[in-house]
Amino acid sequence: MATNLVVRVPQCLSYRGLMYHRYHHIGTCTVITIQAMSSSLGDGGFDRNSPAVTIRTVFPETWIWELAEVGDSGSAQVPVTVPDTITSWETEVFCLSSEGLGLAPLAQLTVFQPFFLELSLPYSIIRGEIFELKATVFSYLSKCIMVKVTPAPSSDYTLKASSDDQYSSCLCADGRKTFKWILTPSVLGVLNITVSAEAEASQTVCDNEIVSVPERGRIDTVTRTLLVQAEGTEKTETQSWLLCPKGDSLSEEAALSLPKDVIEGSARSSVSVIGDILGRALRNLHGLLRMPYGCGEQNMAVLSPNIYILEYLENTEQLTSAIRERATGFLKSGYQRQMNYKHFDGSYSTFGYGDGNTWLTAFVLRSFGRAQKYIFIDPEIIQDAKNWLISRRDSDGCFIQQGSLFNNRMKGGVNDNVTMTAYITASLLELETPVTDPVVSKGLSCLRSVIEDVKNIYTTALLTYTFSLANDTDTRQQLFKKLEDVAISDGSHLHWSQSASADDSDSLAVEISSYVLLAVLSADSLTTADLGYANRIVSWLVKQQNAYGGFSSTQDTVVALQALSLYATKVFSSDGSSTVTVQSAGDTHHFDVNQDNKLLYQEKQLQTVPAKYSIEVKGSTCVSVQIAQFYNIPTPTEVKTLSIDAKIEGDCKTLGQNFILKFTVKYDGLQERTNMVIVDIKLLSGFTADTSMLGSSSGSYVPLVERVDSKDDHVIVYLKEIPQKIPMNYQIQMKQILPVKNLKPAVVKVYDYYQKSDQSEAEYSFHCE
Repeated sequence: MATNLVVRVPQCLSYRGLMYHRYHHIGTCTVITIQAMSSSLGDGGFDRNSPAVTIRTVFPETWIWELAEVGDSGSAQVPVTVPDTITSWETEVFCLSSEGLGLAPLAQLTVFQPFFLELSLPYSIIRGEIFELKATVFSYLSKCIMVKVTPAPSSDYTLKASSDDQYSSCLCADGRKTFKWILTPSVLGVLNITVSAEAEASQTVCDNEIVSVPERGRIDTVTRTLLVQAEGTEKTETQSWLLCPKGDSLSEEAALSLPKDVIEGSARSSVSVIGDILGRALRNLHGLLRMPYGCGEQNMAVLSPNIYILEYLENTEQLTSAIRERATGFLKSGYQRQMNYKHFDGSYSTFGYGDGNTWLTAFVLRSFGRAQKYIFIDPEIIQDAKNWLISRRDSDGCFIQQGSLFNNRMKGGVNDNVTMTAYITASLLELETPVTDPVVSKGLSCLRSVIEDVKNIYTTALLTYTFSLANDTDTRQQLFKKLEDVAISDGSHLHWSQSASADDSDSLAVEISSYVLLAVLSADSLTTADLGYANRIVSWLVKQQNAYGGFSSTQDTVVALQALSLYATKVFSSDGSSTVTVQSAGDTHHFDVNQDNKLLYQEKQLQTVPAKYSIEVKGSTCVSVQIAQFYNIPTPTEVKTLSIDAKIEGDCKTLGQNFILKFTVKYDGLQERTNMVIVDIKLLSGFTADTSMLGSSSGSYVPLVERVDSKDDHVIVYLKEIPQKIPMNYQIQMKQILPVKNLKPAVVKVYDYYQKSDQSEAEYSFHCE
């Protein structure tokens, strides 16, 4: 079936429905036709001699995000597939070109069929919970029909008839009928639930008339997904290696075990192999971190890795059109999103209001400057950011810090302005600003004057990278000497940490070590000794990678991937192959890596856990190997420096009753305050949340709440900071929209965004009698 939606406006036009569609054309555009192709919706195009089965599985809330050109003819036709949602899509059309702006009246595309099925079920439930699956059939036919509703058989769940419901029923004009089952899942994971409604032949009299059978659209089938989760809190463990056999054989061992209190059935383990150090990140460009990105700095952390990976693949002639399209798509959307955090003066701030943040503005400048090679970025936006940063200079050439540093653990006796000056100067040098440029030369002069006084390891590493970019060999060597005195060496691994008491694998250690790696690789000419030194840092960094190719937080992920991409470019070879064997006493897996599949992500499930696995690599090319374990444990109750308590209040006499979830966040650590804190609230199964009243339990405004997002069955609360030893109280309103029996507790989690080791969980529950 095809439907044409024709819109006419003067000039070059953009199409925007609930999705955004833009067309570029120099001259006058007059007509664009959106051709909606549908194989599943509507009641046309069916064979009258056989039952037509409408299978509906795609129910997006937004639709059409593409780019297309309108040619000289002034018209374009774009075929798209209509989603399976029974709804009306509303379009707004405008045109923008050198000739001016044109607007068009609203247009609608209605997706409808006279006989259809709708399923009601929660987004997710926890194992042990059961709920009433509802299938409602709607008929807008002019005559009565006999409808039969049938769920598809599945081994993933059982369905029990609810009370004495019959699953065949009369359905007359403009009528609806709801059918019910008690659904009990039998496995964990994503389940597909399929139900069909068929208008069948019958001699039954309904409403004083013999039922009819429609000629077309007799069967409507709907498939919806249900996520069944394990109880408790999910934990992730990874072990990673970069193994380069160089014609020999290398081996490693991994001991896999599970905690004694692991939730039964929740554990899964896998081994993955890829022939490129950046391959894991390339596979997960959309989500290197399983963390929210609702603020300006987090959005840039999603955008920036695409730039470094594109540069690497382009420099090594591995960039395909498919990868380019995917990565530039993320760049374009990230660029547009970042405009939400831009100020009129050219600066950027974490949430788009208040004063501009010097650190974030420099981060945007260096990223946009490099991204403009791959996507269009307005040059004025880059220049405005640069001008604003220049206006932040002091008389001595140092830059003045405005706004907080992202991670307050970067401090430690160092003047924030020194760290900021190093970061901005490095950003300008990355964008190939000459050393003779007055802003750069004065910045370098400012930094040289304080080098002797710098004791902070983070700042020392950043300074080393800055002077490496500036080709100042003497100052660079002076700084490297400082770093060598505090390096942490462990066999083939080398890294740096901010303090002896810090966790070696924390976010700041990764970032510091990555800056040192960038400094090593930014020398004019690299020796074999330099590459060997760099390899030791890389070996340590790879071991810190998470299962998605990122690291623990945002800045460490950005800087580490920048450093790893530069290293991969320096050592890239288009020759060689390797074989990888991963085995235990009862489990063996083989992988082949060669130049044809270097970027192919290969993964296999490990069946024997707990066990000791050996990893052997033979050949002549490097491989990245990672073993990942995911499992649930009972929600921990021990008291930590950053903690949360939660409880729900209300009653459940009627469905839809409102409840109040109250939670308290406390920080008892050594700092005066935390970094930005995230509260991740898992909703009770069958519940939804209204966050508009989020505030203290007394109802007064709490300025520390910067943003609130809702996604699937979670509510994400961004808190600017939590002051030391001052409990902060908040509350949100919750409503039960679907009844779920045997309701299990839900978990609320709090963590420092830039230091995820500062985290804790708590459970809250509510029982209806």
